[in-house]
Amino acid sequence: MTLRLKNIAVVTTATALLLLIPFVAMRFNTGVNWTLSDFVIAGALIFTTGLVGMAVLSQQNNLLYRLAGGLAVAAGFLSLWANLAVGIIGGGPNVANLMFAGVFLTVFIGSASARLQPQGMAKTMFAAAGVQFLVPVLALLIGQSGPVDTEGMAANMIFGAMWAGSGWLFREASAMRTA
Repeated sequence: MTLRLKNIAVVTTATALLLLIPFVAMRFNTGVNWTLSDFVIAGALIFTTGLVGMAVLSQQNNLLYRLAGGLAVAAGFLSLWANLAVGIIGGGPNVANLMFAGVFLTVFIGSASARLQPQGMAKTMFAAAGVQFLVPVLALLIGQSGPVDTEGMAANMIFGAMWAGSGWLFREASAMRTA
């Protein structure tokens, strides 16, 4: 799982190029108004996602494993991006959105425990899907959800399905490995 300097340079370049999009858009469109902190947070998120993606892709040559890892990285990136941008629960700033950190904690601890092996990663992704689905239920039970936000609920279901899809792909990769 070593990342070569070349890989880090590719991720750095891709991050810079992606950040150029809003930077240039700000020059032509008044609807795009990023602050320095927006660029720093987006840059850190894109860079970290790229490094994690490279690390996962370097793990095994199994196509299903790589697809599962890519889907997991995409689920993590998109759910974190959405949560930081607008929030998933309540359609705006809501303390209940902090509970989604449990999804990332589940993925981090599970992945480390599984040592990135397909069978353990499958269990980890299914657990992450479960946590993703449970957060809005918990928010509702403790009275932190506010009015039901259909877009947020739909997004949450999509992210949960992405985690579950990743788990399924990891399970299939594990089955291929043992066959």
